[in-house]
Amino acid sequence: MRLIVPLPGNEAFAERLATAGGFELGRLETRRFPDGESYVRHLSDMAGRTVDLVCSLARPDPGFLSLLFAADAARDLGAAQVSLVAPYLAYMRQDRRFKPGEAVTSRPFARLLSGAFDRLITVDPHLHRYPDLAALYAIPTATLHAAPVLADWIAAEVPDALIIGPDEESEQWVAAVAARVGAPHIVLRKIRRGDREVEIVLPDLGAWTGRRPVLIDDIASSGRTLIEAARRLQAQGLKPPVCVVVHAVFADNAFEELARISDQVVSTDSVPHPSNAISLAPLLASALREPDAAGPARRRRRSESGAVTTEGPG
Repeated sequence: MRLIVPLPGNEAFAERLATAGGFELGRLETRRFPDGESYVRHLSDMAGRTVDLVCSLARPDPGFLSLLFAADAARDLGAAQVSLVAPYLAYMRQDRRFKPGEAVTSRPFARLLSGAFDRLITVDPHLHRYPDLAALYAIPTATLHAAPVLADWIAAEVPDALIIGPDEESEQWVAAVAARVGAPHIVLRKIRRGDREVEIVLPDLGAWTGRRPVLIDDIASSGRTLIEAARRLQAQGLKPPVCVVVHAVFADNAFEELARISDQVVSTDSVPHPSNAISLAPLLASALREPDAAGPARRRRRSESGAVTTEGPG
């Protein structure tokens, strides 16, 4: 039986994952020595086990060494395989050198995780210039897609929805969500002026004023895209939108600002947040139940709407 071991702050998600998959839930003891160094101790038997460390990597820096130490200790204690279940994968933003001298942090971060784990399972990583995670990671990776679970929540909770994507990059998965919901969709145009400044260009939406707008996005970090889109929608006479996001990072006061101008803001539980309303545990449990026997070179792809892309090193 798989052993699911949560890093601090991930206990609730790990419990849901273990329950959904019928896996054993392990325990990890962590604390700080007086000099600030990390102490890590596994409280479950690792010998011969498939061990999955569960750690959402939003705001990763403070606990990252503990994660690496936990992986190394599991292997040293005899684990047959040590995987990382990271519902949110960090350090995907800096995928090239934008200014002279910058660190391209996505690459060393991937090397560190590849050296510590046998496999990585994540949900909707924020890919820009990388075609897939296999371009970065030297271990097998399983990329899961949250579009179906977002669509099922919208279908159950938001009647007469109009599905809205914030930019052209979202066209494919917004269309997949809308098709599963059985609702119309549109895609806005985003012009980014900086890390915290965007301009949203809308078509004429007068034909949709009777619909409930549902803004969906893969990640809400600064929240500026969703905030600006929500304002522009209401300026055209639409109802306050329901905002549905995969990864609720919500830096600073972004969530409070978005909530003030929205009917509702909900997210998956990939990042612990008060907006969490959509569980990813069944999706991840299903992926973990898949056999890993094909090894590092395995590559499989499924349909865009459904979900699992398993990649190995290229």
